[in-house]
Amino acid sequence: MPVITLLDGSRKEFAHPVSVADVAASIGSGLAKAALAGKINGHLVDTSCLITENADLSIITEKDAEGVEVIRHSTAHLLAQAVKQLFPAAQVTIGPTVENGFYYDFAYTERFSPDDLEKIEAKMNELAKADLPVSRSVMPRDTAVEFFKNLGENYKAEIIASIPTNEDISLYQQGEFIDLCRGPHVPSTGKLKAFQLTKLAGAYWRGDSNNEMLQRIYGIAFATPKDLKAFIQQQEEAEKRDHRKIGKQQDLFHFQEEAPGMVFWHPKGWTLFRSVESYMRAILDEYGYQEVNAPQLLDRSLWEKSGHWDKFAGNMFTTELDDRQYAIKPMNCPGHIQIFKQGLKSHHQLPFLIAEFGLVHRNEASGTLHGLMRARRFVQDDAHVFCTEDQLLDEVAKLIDFTFQVYKDFGFTEILIKLSTRPEQRVGSDAVWDKAEKALAIALENKQLSYDLQPGEGAFYGPKIEFSLKDCIGRIWQCGTIQVDFSMPGRLDATYVAADGTKQHPVMIHRAILGSLERFIGILIEHYAGIFPLWLAPVQAVVMNITDKQAAYTQTVQKRLRRQGFRVETDLRNEKIGLKIRENTLQRVPYLLVIGDREMEHQQVAVRTLDGRDLGDFSLENFVALLHAENHPQSQQQEGSV
Repeated sequence: MPVITLLDGSRKEFAHPVSVADVAASIGSGLAKAALAGKINGHLVDTSCLITENADLSIITEKDAEGVEVIRHSTAHLLAQAVKQLFPAAQVTIGPTVENGFYYDFAYTERFSPDDLEKIEAKMNELAKADLPVSRSVMPRDTAVEFFKNLGENYKAEIIASIPTNEDISLYQQGEFIDLCRGPHVPSTGKLKAFQLTKLAGAYWRGDSNNEMLQRIYGIAFATPKDLKAFIQQQEEAEKRDHRKIGKQQDLFHFQEEAPGMVFWHPKGWTLFRSVESYMRAILDEYGYQEVNAPQLLDRSLWEKSGHWDKFAGNMFTTELDDRQYAIKPMNCPGHIQIFKQGLKSHHQLPFLIAEFGLVHRNEASGTLHGLMRARRFVQDDAHVFCTEDQLLDEVAKLIDFTFQVYKDFGFTEILIKLSTRPEQRVGSDAVWDKAEKALAIALENKQLSYDLQPGEGAFYGPKIEFSLKDCIGRIWQCGTIQVDFSMPGRLDATYVAADGTKQHPVMIHRAILGSLERFIGILIEHYAGIFPLWLAPVQAVVMNITDKQAAYTQTVQKRLRRQGFRVETDLRNEKIGLKIRENTLQRVPYLLVIGDREMEHQQVAVRTLDGRDLGDFSLENFVALLHAENHPQSQQQEGSV
């Protein structure tokens, strides 16, 4: 006689074992129809799963993140079923979910074409409308191997053969199609209402380049057609805002094969980079940080002591010199501890705040590189706070305020927060982790900030708060972190003299707000679609002459504005003024200054804005005042331009 405790705390008692679907039906027909899966005592299951004893139960619908994940997983199976019906000789391999969708890999001697994708998607829609029941069964491992071999599915048989012999194999069937899967899945294919196949790619079997090449079909899936349409529109808008495309259009940067994952900054792009860096340098000074700079190469022994070598060696670039092995630093923390250790520190000198625009290198896999968003060489706005345990809460609170101020100044007003706790592979005792996790949680709660918990997602040396930004088209970008570390100072022998005269290890707080400057600039480019607020714009104004007669005065205006600290260029080409205005508008220059005979005679400039407004004639003094009023972070627009 199981008693079921529901998410709202209410209880339902049944005289016999019941399925998740039965419980949903007992609550209401609407919930029964909406149910996609269940969560029994925290474990996600099918709606057909029987509950035989007392349990906590959540009914999962399309409104839940887990429900959307089940939809995507089930849509991957729908894709495989459609391919098998249309191309019976194709063998299915694996089909996991990915962000916003799914893929499935197929072994097939013929090459799938874009026309084939249309046919497959049409067949998927047909199978979805058929509302085929989805059922689960189990089979002994060896029986399952033979079963799939008899079907001609040799890849599936190989996967199953690698599973320990003492495990039964979970299978799912819809119509004639049977697939290996742990599940859960939707109750029927009719629940799959919003999907689209997107592209073809190649993939090696089991990710090994020594194996045969398979064909991968990608797709996207959402709970509703409305959600799918919104995502497609977002992707179309994102394509327009692609930082690589805008970077080329505005001559900001480029990449090339001779330096994979390493950016070549052009003059305007480097101006943008330095504007971001200068802002951060000024606010670091405001918050009391001292700027430092540590070496690029550090001996392997130091990375071993810090714990990075065991956890991170595969991502390090290494070299040898005088029979010693060195690593090019992938992060800055061990170097900063060396700076802290110089000279005996007293508790009176804590908190000790240091920051570095640290150039780091990480050997990211070539397939993951993506413009500024994922690079091998980048600069971190890295900082470390060395403090006592008593100071920890106050310092974390200050860092939270610092972080929110920076994001607001760059135009981001919606911030999502996650608290990531201890991973399986970590350094330090459980007691130390308890203290660190508790400190971060209390700091967030004292600020009355809501956050999501991410169990197991902390760094190997400590838990962390993660800050993610929502841009103007709704995309989420994880950027900043605050990480509490009770372990590394001890591993690297960092101490201070406490009030009682004993030597103690400080608490170390790792902090990055922008994360990678390169990636953050990529986010800014896409958020603003290249139309930056004045204080960030690489070129803030262009002065254009109508005829050659005004050329000398045009250059005088540029020089006078530059002396005031503004980034101003001239356009003296022998072209019509309309063409100059159009081309500089495409370059997203905030102010376009036109000089004709009248402006030259009255020592003025005719001012036009990027959005096409004609502000009329200004004296240089009045235009400088206009620029000064706008040329700081707090004056900017709070939304990215569409």
